[in-house]
Order: sequence, then C-alpha cells, then structure tokens
Amino acid sequence: MLLLAKGLDDYMLPCLWKQTFNIDCMGCGMQRSISLILKGEFVAAFFMYPAIYSLIALFSYLLLHLKFQFKNGHRIIFGLFLLNISIIVISFIIKTFLTN
Repeated sequence: MLLLAKGLDDYMLPCLWKQTFNIDCMGCGMQRSISLILKGEFVAAFFMYPAIYSLIALFSYLLLHLKFQFKNGHRIIFGLFLLNISIIVISFIIKTFLTN
C-alpha cells in the first residue's frame, strides 16, 4: 500500500479552480487525503479533508445496497449524502473564511 501511495503522489491532478481563482475548491485535499490513508496516516487524512471517512462510508454503503438491496437503504444513502454535503460545505467555509 505504501508503494501505491507513493505512486499516487506523482500523478495527482492539479486543482484548476485553485489555479484560476487562487482559492481552494470544495474538493481540494481529497486526493492528498486518500494518499495519506494509504500511507496509514489516518488523523492527517481527516485534517486534510474532513469528509473523507464519511465519503468512504457513503460509497461503501452504496455498493452494498446495490448488491443486497437493503430495505430503506435509499433513506440511509440520502442521509449519508446530506451528512457529506454538510461536512464539505462547513469545512470549506471554515478553511476559506475563518482561518488565515
């Protein structure tokens, strides 16, 4: 896994939003966060992109729901979706407007 993470660091996509407007977008940090998870740096991954673990939970549950068709699974997916949007927007606001 560590070799995979080192390989990912060499091929990360640049943020066109940040290059154009010189401010982070709502997805900035996600690639580096995934790389940090693969390196085993779980706390650093959270601080890099706070929604990373809830996104992993969302996509994991979504794949399981597609396979097993859980009763009321769509409600859980919708709840996880709202949770992720909330975390992403709140962390963006904090990162952009409340920190120097």
